[in-house]
Amino acid sequence: MPVPDAPTSGAHLDQPASPGGPVRPSRLDPEIAARLRRTPDGLVAAVVRQHDSGEVLMVAWMDDEALHRTLTTGRATYWSRSRREYWVKGATSGHHQYVRSVALDCDGDAVLVSVDQVGAACHTGQRTCFSTELPVATGEVTS
Repeated sequence: MPVPDAPTSGAHLDQPASPGGPVRPSRLDPEIAARLRRTPDGLVAAVVRQHDSGEVLMVAWMDDEALHRTLTTGRATYWSRSRREYWVKGATSGHHQYVRSVALDCDGDAVLVSVDQVGAACHTGQRTCFSTELPVATGEVTS
């Protein structure tokens, strides 16, 4: 399913939201937008997991328009902070994410995107971006 690119009247959808909220119109439902607590650059964290196993696949960033596109197309769409552009997961790699559900956390500063992941989620070619285990000191729980 194609991602709609048509901006709302007078909008410039190639830039993310500004501090304190979007500087440009977004097609995101205003009731949803009002619940978001954005970073100073207008973004919310998107934690992405495999819908059936709960496996955490990756973390990315969304602004209001990326969230709108995700909710209305069923394809995971993010804001690239380094490239300063929207990207649909799998558009160039073929490793698509088909969205099954999206949940907003209690503070409104993150979304949980549950997907059907096709291929690798990580740009390194790994299934998940979280494949490097770090050592953790284990302690016994005492009552």
